[in-house]
Amino acid sequence: MASLMAENSVSIHGRDRSRNSKRQGRALSLSKMRPGASNLSGEQEGRDVEDERQPESVAAVLKVFGILQVLTDQRMMGVSDISQRLAMPKATVYRFLQTMKTLGYVQQEQESERYGLTMRLYELGTKALAYPDLLRIADVQMQLLSVRCEETLHLASLVDSEVVYIHKVNSPGILNLGFRIGQRIPAYCSAVGKVLLAFTPIEISDTLLSGMQIRPVQPATHRDQISLREDLERTRQQGFALDLQEFDQNLCCLAVPIFDFLHNVVAGLSMALPVFRYNSVRQGEYVSMLHQTARNISGQLGCTDYPF
Repeated sequence: MASLMAENSVSIHGRDRSRNSKRQGRALSLSKMRPGASNLSGEQEGRDVEDERQPESVAAVLKVFGILQVLTDQRMMGVSDISQRLAMPKATVYRFLQTMKTLGYVQQEQESERYGLTMRLYELGTKALAYPDLLRIADVQMQLLSVRCEETLHLASLVDSEVVYIHKVNSPGILNLGFRIGQRIPAYCSAVGKVLLAFTPIEISDTLLSGMQIRPVQPATHRDQISLREDLERTRQQGFALDLQEFDQNLCCLAVPIFDFLHNVVAGLSMALPVFRYNSVRQGEYVSMLHQTARNISGQLGCTDYPF
């Protein structure tokens, strides 16, 4: 019995050695058939290392933009606040902030040591505008209108289903309400958002509306697509949009469209009034002033036939 087991063991080991030698022979012949095969493994290793590093790079980018987003929501914040908001280690937050500070995108208060954004990001944003001269042209006209109406004025553009405020002229009075430059809010609950949706080509606005989730912000906010679409159709007919405490209970807004030389809507111009100062009797006067200003801005952008 022992001799039989020994013979089987020798036979098995022999077959294993034979298989290994055949595998080695095939590998050797394959390397001979492909002269560059020896370099391929090195290149593959390089790609593997690069692939391993890539997620770390992506994560770093996401963290940077997360910090930037938090700083856009609040003017100045400390490391601890940012760390808590993003569930990110304080050391990591501090390291990224120092890098952004060195690059000029973040500033730091000396006394409180809190951080905030600089105008460097605003400069980048303005370069993304389809019409770089829009802000310069609009600012001149908005300053003139501000003297006449003595109310806060905003210029905004449509980004997906939100509006982004790109310029602002404060009321000459003591009380200034409204939105910050760079602030984003849902288009469906703001006058300027509704005017931009209304005058955007139907096929585009329909796509935006179809994917829009309407969440009531205030009691006066639209509750469903039907009422919103009716409001947009009314806006198209009358040439202006109205927001009576739909986003902010302390605010009433009127907005009109601004067009380019192809009669495409490129921005919206709005007037923001505190509720106690809004007078529906003067609504026609407000709209007339806004249309005149928007007509002047549109004319300098090449629109020769402003429709209102």
